[in-house]
Amino acid sequence: QMQLVESGGGLVQPGGSLRLSCVASGFSVDDYAIGWFRQAPGKEREGVVCIINSDGTTEYADSDYVDSEKGRFTISKDSAKNTVYLQMNSLNVEDTAVYYCATDGGSNGLGYRMGCIPYEYEYWGQGTQVTVSS
Repeated sequence: QMQLVESGGGLVQPGGSLRLSCVASGFSVDDYAIGWFRQAPGKEREGVVCIINSDGTTEYADSDYVDSEKGRFTISKDSAKNTVYLQMNSLNVEDTAVYYCATDGGSNGLGYRMGCIPYEYEYWGQGTQVTVSS
């Protein structure tokens, strides 16, 4: 059974940093696309950044925040721990959201060019709240 558990969220002041963790079980994080998404109150769930290839190639989502995300957010992976991370720097109030980890789990088949769009991903964690406020 594929499961994902996020942790590391909390309250942080503007300009601060957080590192989120996502521990996977039931599959290897090296086998499938995996990434981070977020949903703020009153807004659609959106992609943040994903790992789409086994060599670590990343894909930033095309969103209203994409330019800001590229400069401040970084995804990484520790295969030995079967864990992915999201390093977030220079946080601002607009980053406040529930952050989710998700994987496609092979649902898109061979030859599909993965992106970082919510509908491409099948298995989701429970989410962790990030609140940026002074």
